[in-house]
Amino acid sequence: MPINYYPTFQKGRILKLEMLENLRDYPRHIMDIYVQDYSDGILTGANVIVNDGSLTVTRGIVKLHGHLYYIEQDCNIAYEESGNETIVKLRCYPEKQEQDFLRFDTELLLDDNTEILPNELELARFKLKKGSRLRSDYQNFEDFATEFNTLNVIHTHYAGIGQSTIHPSILRYFAKEVLTIGSKGMEDTMFAMLCLNNATVERELLLHYIANRFEMDYKDYPNWQLHRYLVSILQELMGEALQDPIGVEWEEKQF
Repeated sequence: MPINYYPTFQKGRILKLEMLENLRDYPRHIMDIYVQDYSDGILTGANVIVNDGSLTVTRGIVKLHGHLYYIEQDCNIAYEESGNETIVKLRCYPEKQEQDFLRFDTELLLDDNTEILPNELELARFKLKKGSRLRSDYQNFEDFATEFNTLNVIHTHYAGIGQSTIHPSILRYFAKEVLTIGSKGMEDTMFAMLCLNNATVERELLLHYIANRFEMDYKDYPNWQLHRYLVSILQELMGEALQDPIGVEWEEKQF
């Protein structure tokens, strides 16, 4: 039978080691139980904000290989105009046993190596030309995929039930566009409302929406391709000709 203990710290009672251990373990145990069914990825926060010459990664929580890593304060990292694709990574290191603590180190870095190692998570990416300004003020939904001088969060993995999902800022932007343009079909409106009403949208729901919307078989797609399908839906709603979302210019090798 599961038993839960909570220290009461009554006056006149002896402070016991078990009481302090309960204070230490209880918050982390609660969080571990709450997210036990979630995939690896960002659980909350860890947003990348563009400044002049630097990026700010906001505090947040990520999950990697079943372990939670906490970014407890905003962190700044300088960037350069290299012209190369650069990945904003969070690198997580194995635990270290110290005398009084278990230590879990993390490192924020900008890396030209686009391979994501098993101990890394991608927070964003960009390709900044010399003399240009990095931006994240997207002019339209398609602008999320602009190759140069634009912060790209399409490839970022957010934690979801069983499998990761795409960045909530992408789906919120899509939802606002759908509701602004309007749709004769309830399917688009209902999906848009779900995107605005939830912190994250499960990948399974997104895949079913796209499969039904394009009358295709249900299957998974990489994040960049999901974005292209959503772009095509907005183009259709705006009265433009429905374009092939997987055209030659969007071959996966470019990503």
